[in-house]
Amino acid sequence: MLTEQQRAQLDWAKTDGLLPVVVQHAVSGEVLMLGYMNQDALRETEQSGKVTFFSRTKGRLWTKGETSGHFLNVVSITPDCDNDTLLVLANPIGPTCHLGTSSCFGEAHHQWHFLYQLEELLASRKTASPESSYTAKLYASGTKRIAQKVGEEGVETALAATVHDRDELVNEASDLMYHLLVLLQDQELDLSAVIENLRARHK
Repeated sequence: MLTEQQRAQLDWAKTDGLLPVVVQHAVSGEVLMLGYMNQDALRETEQSGKVTFFSRTKGRLWTKGETSGHFLNVVSITPDCDNDTLLVLANPIGPTCHLGTSSCFGEAHHQWHFLYQLEELLASRKTASPESSYTAKLYASGTKRIAQKVGEEGVETALAATVHDRDELVNEASDLMYHLLVLLQDQELDLSAVIENLRARHK
């Protein structure tokens, strides 16, 4: 969340008490929506951990998802260089747009977007019949087998690299990432946890 210094530097007067807020997916990087916050909305967002705007049409605070259940869980809040706009990184619960799309700007594509979509697809296979797909069969085989596959694909990826077989390296790296995502889902972890860990390590 904002530091005391960042909060004190926000230029509310410049924007007549309403700061534009860009909400971005914390994992995929997809821009989800644009809204506005007054000081009360910002305070509520920080306290609740759910993105809350000041609705100009309703004339009141409005927590995204209060009716639909499609909340935006806050990961971080950052002011821009002029202190008159906020960037919120959030993990969405369900689609952000009322039209049912992940973004109010349509299905935008981002370098992380495909992995996020794949993660959602893999999660949907956890309760499917083992006969319905390889992924469902893999979940049914249990954690030990899934972890074994990650180890096997890791070795094969390394071997492809040592012999400088670029095509095979791409194939094996893809298999490794796929099985690793399945393992994360099996352990009820998601990409956001991994990416936040990576960010923390490389600050």
